[in-house]
Amino acid sequence: MESLLKIQDQYNSLDSLRTFIKTQTNYDCSIEYDIWEGTIDANGQMAQCLVIKKSSMHAVKALFVNDNTLKVSHFIPNKVLNAYFGKSVKAYRSVLEIAGEAIKNAVLKGSQQKAFDELEKLVAKAA
Repeated sequence: MESLLKIQDQYNSLDSLRTFIKTQTNYDCSIEYDIWEGTIDANGQMAQCLVIKKSSMHAVKALFVNDNTLKVSHFIPNKVLNAYFGKSVKAYRSVLEIAGEAIKNAVLKGSQQKAFDELEKLVAKAA
């Protein structure tokens, strides 16, 4: 689950966006390195993203694609839970891993979509 949002000029940095979101909600909001997908910035360093955590199973990360476009995507912030329930990035998977991921997606899809929609609306207030 991810979406692209156009952000107002006054919120075109992670710091200003974090400050705005902290005034809108009491969810945990921080700037962290993108260790979940390992996104690389223009300098070849690991990119920073804005992380808004609703719980240990539901969070969104927002990172800038260009000056005013923000990519918002759902992820599981807890590293242990992400290892079991997160999106697999392995190149080759066994039949059991594919079946397990399909079952996991079917069970978690509703709650993850609901949390993503709620947190995306929060970030969209800056659009």
